[in-house]
Amino acid sequence: MIIAVDGPAASGKGTIAKALARHYHLPHLDTGLLYRAVAATVMRLELDPTSEADAVAACDFDELTLADPVLRDDETGQVASIVSAHPLVRAALMQRQKRFAHQDGGAVLDGRDIGTVIAPDAQAKLFVRATPTIRAQRRHTELKSRGSDVSYDQVLADIRARDERDSSRSTAPLVPAADAVLLDTSFLSIEAAVAKAVALVEVRREA
Repeated sequence: MIIAVDGPAASGKGTIAKALARHYHLPHLDTGLLYRAVAATVMRLELDPTSEADAVAACDFDELTLADPVLRDDETGQVASIVSAHPLVRAALMQRQKRFAHQDGGAVLDGRDIGTVIAPDAQAKLFVRATPTIRAQRRHTELKSRGSDVSYDQVLADIRARDERDSSRSTAPLVPAADAVLLDTSFLSIEAAVAKAVALVEVRREA
C-alpha cells in the first residue's frame, strides 16, 4: 500500500506520515529532506539557489547530508522552497522518490507533489492543511525551542512566501490531488489528527 501525504509547511503532514508508517509498518520518506539537502549543499558551496544549473549541481549530495541537523533550519527551508521550483531539480530527485514509493510492500511518503506526481497511483492520498497563522505559531514555537530569536511576524511572512512559491511554480505545484482527502489540522491535537488520518486511510483501503 502506498500512502501519499501532501501539504504546506508546518501543516503537520510529517508528523502524520511518520505515525501512519508506524501504524501500518511501512517505510517512510520525508521527501522535503531531499530538497533541503540540495538547499544545504547550495548554501555550503555558496552557489546561487535561483540558478537552475547551480541547484542541479547540488543534487549530487552525499547521503550523509540527510542526517545533518542544518536541514531543519528555517533558512534551509526557505532555500529549499527556491531550489524545488526548478524543473530540472525535481526531475533529478523524482526517480529516487518513485523507487522508494514503489518498493515491495509499499511505503508512506510526505511532501508537496506525492499524490499528483510521485505516486498518482497511491491507494490513499491525504492533503494536510492548516491556517497560515496556526502554522506560523507552530513553526515559531519549534524555532524558539532550538534557540532561534526569529520573530513570529517574520515566520508568518516566510510561511506565506513559501506558500506562494510552492503553489505558483510551473512544475509540480502544491495542489491537492483530485482524489485526495483533505485533513485540516488547525484545531486538532497531534493525537486527534493522527487518529483521523488513520480513519481516512482505512476508508480508502476498504473502498
